[in-house]
Amino acid sequence: MTLAEFQATLANEHPPSGLLPGLVGLWWMGKGDWHRAHECVQSAATTDAAWVHAHLHRREGDLGNAGYWYHRAGVTSAQGPFEAEWEAIAAALLAADTPG
Repeated sequence: MTLAEFQATLANEHPPSGLLPGLVGLWWMGKGDWHRAHECVQSAATTDAAWVHAHLHRREGDLGNAGYWYHRAGVTSAQGPFEAEWEAIAAALLAADTPG
């Protein structure tokens, strides 16, 4: 799935089936539901979910907690616009989830 296709699914009521927890979390954040997004990633033990978790805490303004999750994800803390970070994470996770 491409980033554009993923973004198009935000018009739906529910996320596409078969997505990994990090992408499901991003999907709910794309719908504006921070709490549901957080539920999707808070118990997932993957670096992808940790990256999304970091993004969520950065959005809420909890930079200390975000820094912890960025470290767990092995990525540098983001500084730019939230929307650009959301797209970058989604594109990276979608690319990693695509065979070939």
